[in-house]
Amino acid sequence: MKRYKRLVGWLIIFLTTFGLVTCSAAPNRSNINTNNITTVNSASADAEEFRIWWPQGFLTEENTLVGQLVDGWQKESGLKASLSLVPANLLDSEVAKAVETGNPPDFLYSTTADTNLFPKLAWENQLADISDVINPIKDTYLPVALQTVNYQNRTTNKRSYYAAPIGQQTVHVFYWRNLLEEAGFKDSDIPKDWDKYWQFWQTVQQNLRNKKGINSLYGLGLAMSDIGTDTFLGFEEFLEAYDVKIIDNDGKLVLDNPTNKEKVVKSLKKYTDFYLSGYVPPKAIEWTDSGNNISFLESQSVMTVNSTLSIPLTQRLPKNKYNEPSRDLYFNKIVTADLPNRPDGTDLKSILGIKQVVIFEKSKHKDAAKSFMKYLLKPQVLGKFIREGSKGRMIPVMPQLLEDPFWKEPDPHFAAVINQLLKQPTRPSYESINPAYSVVLERNIWSKAILSVVKDQVSTDQAATKAIAQIVEIFANWK
Repeated sequence: MKRYKRLVGWLIIFLTTFGLVTCSAAPNRSNINTNNITTVNSASADAEEFRIWWPQGFLTEENTLVGQLVDGWQKESGLKASLSLVPANLLDSEVAKAVETGNPPDFLYSTTADTNLFPKLAWENQLADISDVINPIKDTYLPVALQTVNYQNRTTNKRSYYAAPIGQQTVHVFYWRNLLEEAGFKDSDIPKDWDKYWQFWQTVQQNLRNKKGINSLYGLGLAMSDIGTDTFLGFEEFLEAYDVKIIDNDGKLVLDNPTNKEKVVKSLKKYTDFYLSGYVPPKAIEWTDSGNNISFLESQSVMTVNSTLSIPLTQRLPKNKYNEPSRDLYFNKIVTADLPNRPDGTDLKSILGIKQVVIFEKSKHKDAAKSFMKYLLKPQVLGKFIREGSKGRMIPVMPQLLEDPFWKEPDPHFAAVINQLLKQPTRPSYESINPAYSVVLERNIWSKAILSVVKDQVSTDQAATKAIAQIVEIFANWK
């Protein structure tokens, strides 16, 4: 195991450099030497060109693939495009600035804009209606994917398709099987009952500490900071578990109902008690979105949750004698597992993050943008991008793409995620129903409430009261 830990340590250093252990941020790099790829400057962008903005990939080969995708469309259509790759952690802010100056790109893909940007842009009539692109192929999509991008527009006062879904993600559970076994348990011992499930990981911690004499090993790698997205993505599953109703089916805020406040308090108490009781690493209050990944991969945490397969994928290396230790970690020691049941015993719904591409309403090249979108959405093109461009970090929203041999290989992690997304209950995130909720996520209201409890010793009742008041104010001021 020490050999594995040394290997993982070196891999973490290497992969952190390339952004592979975080699901939301990529470092700024120099220009990629590929045809048609440039870096972006929103202030000087040429609106006379058909401009595509895309997140810079974690690896050079990912960027090359995007360049090849654009080249393929250019050859097929006879049209030209200017492709700009922007560091993923800067892309949304660059887009916001471009929209503010009235010079957005024509076409955009962002890995994070589905939560805090696209719903608002659609509401503000900044996105083009692409129903003529979606309707002819809508039968190829999962219904929940189309439901998510059927955004409300305040100008037209109706819903329509303002984005095209290309993939999906949700929160998954990961744990170390070998540490579980060292603690005296096996996979089948993990309970599905809500309270017993969380108590189980606390018992695992206690057993391992008693056996190893190491007090720096923790049962739960749950994010507690107000940085990034991991904290609120994980906590929203707790709100779902306790049946907290934030908005109704019509998008009306119902969170301020007294019953819901009681449930928010329960959710906060359950989540924060793990930290306050010493079952979560102390540094969790400072974690960025890579924090829990690194803690887990260093075997500091036995179990964690994450919204992509980025954790196990750090160990999915080509088959050769040099990669055998990593492949052993991937196939035998790291486990991707189901969420527990809700406290009432029913299935816990996974909250979906649907990854999307959009065209801007102010685009002077809508025909070219729609042509490129149609090309991207061809099964053979989109399938290749998800396989080779996202490296399995998102799962197709077109079921036919799952027939590709890539998804049918004997891979325990892909099998678990596909089962969770396609065979277990799911629901769209609230911002797809009411875009005001995207501001809640943008301001990290839930994460700040959690941090106030674990860092500032605020009571869960006070934290819940403040969070609910802030959310009520956001919805009241939404126009």
